[in-house]
Parts: sequence; C-alpha cells; structure tokens
Amino acid sequence: MILNNDERINEINENLKLIEKKDGLVFGTDAYLLSAILPSRSRHRGAELGAGTGVVSLLALTKKKCAHIYGIEVQESFAELCKRNATLNSLDASFTVINKNVRDITSHDTEGELDFVFSNPPYMKSTSGKANESVQKNIARHEIEGDISDFCACAKRLLKHGGDFYVVYRPDRLSDLIFALKSNNLEPKRLTFIYPNSTTPPCLLLISAKLGAKSGMIVDEPIFIYRDGTNEYTERYAQIYEKCSLELEK
Repeated sequence: MILNNDERINEINENLKLIEKKDGLVFGTDAYLLSAILPSRSRHRGAELGAGTGVVSLLALTKKKCAHIYGIEVQESFAELCKRNATLNSLDASFTVINKNVRDITSHDTEGELDFVFSNPPYMKSTSGKANESVQKNIARHEIEGDISDFCACAKRLLKHGGDFYVVYRPDRLSDLIFALKSNNLEPKRLTFIYPNSTTPPCLLLISAKLGAKSGMIVDEPIFIYRDGTNEYTERYAQIYEKCSLELEK
C-alpha cells in the first residue's frame, strides 16, 4: 500500500489498520462511541453520512453489525481514502463509498431504502469559531457542506419507515438537533450524555431516532469515561471500549 506524503497508518481497535491524514481529523472517542451505539443486525444495510476516513463503518463491519454500508463523503480526497481503508482491511465488498454531498443523496444512490443511517456530523456553525487553517478540517467540523437539518433530511430520504438514525453530537447543539430530527419526521427515542468524569459537564451526546415513530424518548444513565482524578477508564466505559457496544450485560 503506497501512502501519500501527508498520510500515515495507525493500528486501532479490532486490529483495523487506518490510513489517516497527518493534518486531518484523527480517530477519537466520538467516532468509537458512534460505532458502539449501533446494534448488531447482521442482515441490515445502512449508510454513514460524512464518512471521513471510513473508520466508524469499518468498525461496524468488522464487528459484523450489518451486511453492507454506504459511506457518503463530500470531500473527494477522503472518499478516496475511505476506499483505500476498505481495501487495506479487506472490506471492499461490504463498503460502498459515494463521493457526494448529503444534500444530493437519495435512496437511488443506495440501491433502495435502508434499515439504518448514522453520522458524526459537523457540529460548529459555518460562522462560529476560528476557521481552521486546514480546509479539510474546516469542512469536517463546520457546517459548510451541510448543516444538521441537511443531515437529518438526508437520513429521512434514505430510511425505510421505522428505520433508525444514530448521531453523536455536542450537548450545546442539542436543541438544534432535536428540532432538525422532528422537522424530518425522525422521532428521538433514546438519549445518552457522555461525561469525561463525574465532576465536569458532558462533552458528547448519543441519540437515536426512528422514522415515523410516535413521540416518547428515554434518557439513559450517563456514561463517564474516566474515574475522577485519573486517566483510568470507568468500569462501564472499559466494557464499552472492549465490546464496541453500549448493550452491555447487567
């Protein structure tokens, strides 16, 4: 496998090898938790909106959580990177990469409606914060090529009635997320807040929504990543990290 000068290979969870841009976004907690929230439905087909390096999809496929995933990625360089990462991990047959904006994607692109869709969408408004020097990071983090409403509208177009949409997002944008979901007939069903530890505010949230469902949402117990005052994982997070699943044995 020939690497470009701006790339490197890292070995991550599940023995996956991941080509990453040296100046791009790296695999982190948000991506791993998004893969962990996906349930195991071995025959289901899904799509990732904003696939980046493809890591979340590749983790889900490696854990045999589904049969096939369509990775939607607007940046041509990252779409090409997704394809190489799939090849590097022998997952080409079950991972189809589409270089297209979420605003333009329909179920025709995915050969029919899907069972589930998931996303780690840009969480900063296009006008907020300091623009990053890297154009790639700017597009990944800011709502330049699509805002949360565009991502939710795309999920609605792709899903079967009763299909599920999974999102990892920032707590300070929760109201925008809920509004965008409900505006697209995606009813929020489960919400989990992620905290660095028990003494700090939440840093992430996980939410699942169902297309065409009745109202009613469960707020799950929070997940704390670290034991207070240490860099050690809590028992629960260590289990999630080991199993790549939030559905742990009680």
